[in-house]
Amino acid sequence: MFSSIKDTFNEYPRTFWTLVGASFIDRLGGTMIFPFFSLYITQKFNVGMTQAGVLLAIFSIAGLVGSMIGGALTDKFGRRGMVLFGLVFSALSSVSMGLVNELSHFYLLAIVVGSLSNIAGPAHQAMVADILPEKTRAEGFGILRVAANLAWIFGPTIGGFIAGSSYLMLFILDAITSLIVAFIVFRLIPETKPQVSETEDKKSIVQTFIGYRVVLADRLYLVYLLVSMLMLIAYQQMYNTLSVYLRDSHGIPERGYGALLSIDALLVVLLQFWMTRRVRNRSPMVMMAAGALLYMVGLAMFGFVSTYWLFVVAILLLTFGEMIVMPVSQALATRFAPEDMRGRYMAFFSLAWAVPSTIGPWAAGLILDNYNPDWVWYAAGIACAISAIGFLALHRSAQKRFAAVPAEETQRV
Repeated sequence: MFSSIKDTFNEYPRTFWTLVGASFIDRLGGTMIFPFFSLYITQKFNVGMTQAGVLLAIFSIAGLVGSMIGGALTDKFGRRGMVLFGLVFSALSSVSMGLVNELSHFYLLAIVVGSLSNIAGPAHQAMVADILPEKTRAEGFGILRVAANLAWIFGPTIGGFIAGSSYLMLFILDAITSLIVAFIVFRLIPETKPQVSETEDKKSIVQTFIGYRVVLADRLYLVYLLVSMLMLIAYQQMYNTLSVYLRDSHGIPERGYGALLSIDALLVVLLQFWMTRRVRNRSPMVMMAAGALLYMVGLAMFGFVSTYWLFVVAILLLTFGEMIVMPVSQALATRFAPEDMRGRYMAFFSLAWAVPSTIGPWAAGLILDNYNPDWVWYAAGIACAISAIGFLALHRSAQKRFAAVPAEETQRV
């Protein structure tokens, strides 16, 4: 076992493992806040989930704009500087959100925070694609998920206890972790942007933004994103809506919800790498469909069951779906992207998260506040079933595309 772990460690470059460690610290801070954000808004400002959903939608729309700007800047100027800017601004924005006392002011803050905090998103993912060759990217993204879920084991549980006495402390701790990660990136991670042609290097920033036309013309990639969006509108209810639903419909407090997320994270830590190795040689679109079907069953269960142990079963099904979908979807996005356009392709990949983050909480809030709340989970199951069919429909076209464009061997850093 230990020799296997050593072999795995040696298979990846040192820069990648530094990035993994930094990601763990960053996610530890975020996981103390994110699961309880809807609870924070509804409790502090005494509003319903509909208003909280509108606020989350503002964050997502602003984040989409920031991501598009960041994608072009990443391809033009490199990854490292964008990552550092995002981390420092994230620290400042966390403290700001903890100090706001008027909901109207929070709406304005969400526009600024959403756009500038997300500006480094494409740089993070492009950096992974730069460091790792295509054949190990899915596993690399899987390792990053393990690190992130190590944070989820501790973060929600710690956050659940601290939230009971001080939400401001959660925001301050998140700011501290962002600054620690910024220091690590500054000292230990070099620029990873591949060398580009002289013609590409001389392009103006305006020409770089115009390069988004290439992404818009990639119809197969855009359809893949649309199908992913439908699935993620449903999946994100696990994080944006489930905490409020469990509290209001079943009387489960913050620590009960936090424990569910910690179970999810522990399972990923134990089984993610094993799962990624099992699916790495299978068709990625077929695997995306399989993950969507697991999401379908797990999410729909919340609308049909009412005991805590069955909620645990639902979370387990969702976790197995995650272990398939998350690394495969990220590796797919980088596989579609030409080397000199990774930042812009990954910015569009953020659409698959930003659009669901905009629509999902708002739509779920309308249902929770005005109709039978169980319909959130019935609708989520239907959406995942449709997306599974969509991934299967894309299977043949994707196989032809990837066969026609051999995978490049990226230089390790």
